[in-house]
Amino acid sequence: MASIWFLDLSAYIIHLSSSHHKGVLSSHSITRKVGHRGTMQDYPGFSPSVDAEAIRKAIRGIGTDEETLISILTERTNAQRQLIVQAYQAAYGKELKDDLKGDLSGHFKELMVALVTPPAMFDAKQLKKSMKGVGTSEHALIEILTTRTSRQMKEISQAYYTVYKKSLGDDISSETSGDFRKALLTLADGRRDESLRVDEQLAKKDAQILYNAGENRWGTDEDKFTEILCLRSFPQLKLTFDEYRNISQKDIEDSIKGELSGHFEDLLLAIVRCARSMPAFLAERLHQALKGVGTDEFTLNRIMVSRSEIDLLDIRAEFKKHYGYSLYSAIKSDTSGNYETTLLKICGRDD
Repeated sequence: MASIWFLDLSAYIIHLSSSHHKGVLSSHSITRKVGHRGTMQDYPGFSPSVDAEAIRKAIRGIGTDEETLISILTERTNAQRQLIVQAYQAAYGKELKDDLKGDLSGHFKELMVALVTPPAMFDAKQLKKSMKGVGTSEHALIEILTTRTSRQMKEISQAYYTVYKKSLGDDISSETSGDFRKALLTLADGRRDESLRVDEQLAKKDAQILYNAGENRWGTDEDKFTEILCLRSFPQLKLTFDEYRNISQKDIEDSIKGELSGHFEDLLLAIVRCARSMPAFLAERLHQALKGVGTDEFTLNRIMVSRSEIDLLDIRAEFKKHYGYSLYSAIKSDTSGNYETTLLKICGRDD
């Protein structure tokens, strides 16, 4: 459960060359970027027991030593933090997250607890929160289900069942409806293709199916949109959207906006944006969380923590490119105290 997810489809680079073979662009070989696009690295000379002891002292002393807590928990990877959690439990017979909850408060507490939670468990809890109480936070549901890999989704579903003794699918079914529900359930199943080959003939075929399901008929065949957008790989979808423009002379986003509505429309647009650039999609989510009156800490915490070892460097770059100022400065002007300090440490540095 404590596995870290270093790579996702946004970190694939497509190398194009001209040789085609039976309609499959075998030469569109997709390679993983070498290296690591997160802001957090393994801490050298790491000792779980030394860290556990330092955290215990920081919590038990007169007043809490927040500085020590922040510097340890933001300078270790999640895998290392899980080892600290185990060492803490072994040495003191207590759950670190419970001691943090008892000693800290507000958004700072939520962020610190998020840092010591295994990734799949963290996402499971975020999904539960999105569906709990009055109303459903559809944007959080959409963001999590569109940005996680198939493997991540399987681990999240497992964690969800472990904690809540209910399947994620059952809760999604009871909290949502219609085409939106159908699409969410397809994503929650973790069946998106993640092969690294891009098939040109399939892209042409899918583009035609999408055109026939929307622009080219009276009424819309929503199931076709769900099937293609929720199951094809992101590189495959990128190619399909290019073919779609050739056929319809329209961008797929414009067609979705014209043909569909409500949360189902929001979900499909999120998939299109993820296929084109997941870091840009998440930068947009962060921008929405930080702009205007009040801060959406639920979204801010989730993206900062869950992408800190995957693509936060790319998200930072996209943020600066699209909004003209850095993510670091946006966090600085919108948050305060220990909460601000922790977020800035996760962010890494100013751009």
